[in-house]
Amino acid sequence: MTDPPMMQSLTARVFGTVFAILVLGGVLVAVSIFWNGRQAARQSYDRILFGAASDIAESIRIQQGKPLVDLPVSAFELLAQAPEDRIYYAILDPGRDPITSVDARQTIEPPPRSAEPARFFDAELDGEPARFVQVTRRFTERDFSGAVDVIVGQTLRARQAMTTELMLNALLPMAAAGILLMAIAAFVVRSALRPLDALVSDLTGRDPYDLTPMPTDKLPRELQVMLSAMNRFMARLDGQIEAMRNLISDTAHQLRTPVAAIQVHAESATAEKDEAARHRALDRLLLRTSSLGKLLDQLLSRALVVHRTDSVARTPVDLREVALEVMDRDDSLALAPDKELRLVIGEKPVIVLADAFSLQEAARNLLGNALKYGKPPVSIGAGQENGKAVLWVHDCGTGPADDVIARLGDRFNRSTGSRENSTGIGLSIVSSVAAAFAGRVTITQDETGFRAALVFPSSQAHS
Repeated sequence: MTDPPMMQSLTARVFGTVFAILVLGGVLVAVSIFWNGRQAARQSYDRILFGAASDIAESIRIQQGKPLVDLPVSAFELLAQAPEDRIYYAILDPGRDPITSVDARQTIEPPPRSAEPARFFDAELDGEPARFVQVTRRFTERDFSGAVDVIVGQTLRARQAMTTELMLNALLPMAAAGILLMAIAAFVVRSALRPLDALVSDLTGRDPYDLTPMPTDKLPRELQVMLSAMNRFMARLDGQIEAMRNLISDTAHQLRTPVAAIQVHAESATAEKDEAARHRALDRLLLRTSSLGKLLDQLLSRALVVHRTDSVARTPVDLREVALEVMDRDDSLALAPDKELRLVIGEKPVIVLADAFSLQEAARNLLGNALKYGKPPVSIGAGQENGKAVLWVHDCGTGPADDVIARLGDRFNRSTGSRENSTGIGLSIVSSVAAAFAGRVTITQDETGFRAALVFPSSQAHS
């Protein structure tokens, strides 16, 4: 089995990105410097060529009907500014025949004449690339009329040297600045990521069961967003772990007494000689077994509700359908087959964003309590009240004792008269479901009886 590839660190990735940006910027600047340097060298030496050719053209005079040239020293002084370059000059009469040239054996073919006073062109000088200028001077005298062309050229060594020098003069400071920027970028990146090292140290040193929120004070906004999401996740995880702990603890605590009682009743029934006494022992054993089954069912139901309210996505649920589903179950007939049960719902939907299963479990517990301990008739219904969505159960009794209502939501909250007939978990499930979906449990007692209701924010967008 091969080891997974090593992932590049965040510091290396950020630093690599900064380095790539600087290199790309440096390449673009270098290309721009090269282009501008070459253009500057070209313009500078083109002016030298044009100045030398103009000086030569100005020195042409007509004598006895022929053009004569006395090459000026100033022209060669200009050309001497590129001492490493080879030079070329030629003066051509109107028929393009040379009047004089630097080398009669070497001929540079000039471009056609035009109205422009000077024309630059590129050609080779003894197999080496060179730059030339053609300056035309026109004469209209009595004994001579026509155009005389002056061609002056030089190789490109000085131009290339000037371009290189300009590039180096610009690139060397830029390279030094780039190195300085890389050092600054490394310092800034390390400083910016230093809070991550602190977070890593905090997480590494934590106890595996420590899910308390991590502090977000004095941290960059991006890290605060990440830590806030992590804290929310740890809070949810802590809630799930706490629910599992409660389930294990409650199960261990609550099963000890019923199991011991079942064992005692079973031993009594086995050892009892009197038939009537044996039947009574068996009846008590059946009652204890039934109570144990209810306890296990409630414990698992509460654990499932807690899990679903934290992990299942909220969907639009019609509370009327929840009431109808709970009423149609066979549970109500088994709990109180002789009690009258009514369904009170309207025609308009009563929509909330919640989990249908959790709402059904809460309503089933409210209805079960009303059927076992309330007075008929018992009603279950749903509707809109003061802009809120309400799922309620009503009976004609006085309701539980004040101390039970005061401890609403606590696990194993039993009244003194319920004994083993109640597990004390039902109202805890109801309270947990209400809190999970931004609702609350309301208890009202009046001359008509007792009402327990789940009140939720109404979702009008889906109604």
